[in-house]
Amino acid sequence: MFPGGDAALMKYISSHLQYPAMAQDSHIEGTVVVQLVVTNTGKVGEVKVVRSVDRNLDKEATRVCRSLPNFVPGRQDGQAVNVWYTLPVKFKLQQ
Repeated sequence: MFPGGDAALMKYISSHLQYPAMAQDSHIEGTVVVQLVVTNTGKVGEVKVVRSVDRNLDKEATRVCRSLPNFVPGRQDGQAVNVWYTLPVKFKLQQ
Protein backbone atom coordinates (compact mmCIF):
# COMPACT_ATOMS: atom_id res chain seq x y z
CA MET A 1 0.00 0.00 0.00
CA PHE A 2 1.22 3.47 -0.86
CA PRO A 3 1.67 5.73 2.20
CA GLY A 4 -1.42 7.95 2.22
CA GLY A 5 -3.46 5.57 0.07
CA ASP A 6 -4.53 5.65 -3.56
CA ALA A 7 -5.30 9.37 -3.54
CA ALA A 8 -1.73 10.15 -2.45
CA LEU A 9 -0.39 7.79 -5.14
CA MET A 10 -2.36 9.51 -7.90
CA LYS A 11 -1.30 12.94 -6.57
CA TYR A 12 2.36 11.87 -6.64
CA ILE A 13 2.04 10.60 -10.21
CA SER A 14 0.25 13.70 -11.49
CA SER A 15 2.77 16.04 -9.87
CA HIS A 16 5.81 14.17 -11.26
CA LEU A 17 4.45 13.38 -14.74
CA GLN A 18 5.91 15.41 -17.61
CA TYR A 19 3.97 15.22 -20.86
CA PRO A 20 6.44 14.28 -23.63
CA ALA A 21 6.81 17.10 -26.16
CA MET A 22 6.57 14.78 -29.18
CA ALA A 23 3.28 13.36 -27.89
CA GLN A 24 1.98 16.86 -27.21
CA ASP A 25 2.85 18.03 -30.72
CA SER A 26 1.06 14.99 -32.18
CA HIS A 27 -1.96 15.47 -29.86
CA ILE A 28 -1.62 11.95 -28.46
CA GLU A 29 -3.71 11.19 -25.37
CA GLY A 30 -4.70 8.02 -23.56
CA THR A 31 -4.21 5.76 -20.58
CA VAL A 32 -1.06 3.69 -20.24
CA VAL A 33 -1.61 0.68 -17.99
CA VAL A 34 1.51 -0.24 -16.03
CA GLN A 35 2.20 -3.23 -13.80
CA LEU A 36 4.85 -3.01 -11.13
CA VAL A 37 6.16 -5.20 -8.36
CA VAL A 38 6.29 -3.87 -4.83
CA THR A 39 9.01 -6.01 -3.27
CA ASN A 40 8.93 -7.43 0.24
CA THR A 41 11.06 -4.45 1.32
CA GLY A 42 8.55 -1.92 -0.12
CA LYS A 43 10.71 -0.82 -3.07
CA VAL A 44 9.37 -0.70 -6.62
CA GLY A 45 10.87 -3.59 -8.58
CA GLU A 46 10.01 -4.66 -12.11
CA VAL A 47 7.89 -2.19 -14.11
CA LYS A 48 6.22 -3.17 -17.37
CA VAL A 49 3.63 -1.67 -19.69
CA VAL A 50 0.62 -3.94 -20.22
CA ARG A 51 -1.42 -1.54 -22.37
CA SER A 52 0.45 0.87 -24.55
CA VAL A 53 -0.70 4.14 -26.10
CA ASP A 54 2.47 5.60 -27.59
CA ARG A 55 6.15 4.83 -27.11
CA ASN A 56 6.86 8.26 -25.59
CA LEU A 57 3.92 8.07 -23.16
CA ASP A 58 4.95 4.53 -22.20
CA LYS A 59 8.49 5.68 -21.37
CA GLU A 60 7.23 8.55 -19.23
CA ALA A 61 4.75 6.36 -17.33
CA THR A 62 7.51 3.82 -16.68
CA ARG A 63 9.91 6.56 -15.53
CA VAL A 64 7.42 7.97 -13.03
CA CYS A 65 6.56 4.51 -11.68
CA ARG A 66 10.24 3.71 -11.16
CA SER A 67 10.63 6.97 -9.18
CA LEU A 68 7.85 6.13 -6.71
CA PRO A 69 8.87 6.25 -3.05
CA ASN A 70 8.74 3.10 -0.94
CA PHE A 71 5.39 1.40 -0.35
CA VAL A 72 4.29 -0.42 2.78
CA PRO A 73 5.07 -4.03 1.78
CA GLY A 74 2.24 -6.52 1.37
CA ARG A 75 1.88 -9.19 4.01
CA GLN A 76 0.70 -12.77 3.85
CA ASP A 77 0.59 -14.98 6.95
CA GLY A 78 2.61 -12.35 8.81
CA GLN A 79 5.43 -12.36 6.23
CA ALA A 80 6.29 -9.49 3.90
CA VAL A 81 5.78 -10.61 0.28
CA ASN A 82 6.17 -9.25 -3.24
CA VAL A 83 2.95 -7.84 -4.69
CA TRP A 84 2.03 -7.00 -8.30
CA TYR A 85 0.26 -3.67 -8.62
CA THR A 86 -1.62 -2.54 -11.76
CA LEU A 87 -1.76 1.20 -12.26
CA PRO A 88 -3.45 3.32 -14.94
CA VAL A 89 -1.48 6.44 -15.90
CA LYS A 90 -3.68 8.92 -17.76
CA PHE A 91 -2.32 11.43 -20.23
CA LYS A 92 -4.79 14.17 -21.17
CA LEU A 93 -3.95 17.38 -23.01
CA GLN A 94 -5.46 20.56 -21.63
CA GLN A 95 -7.53 22.47 -24.16
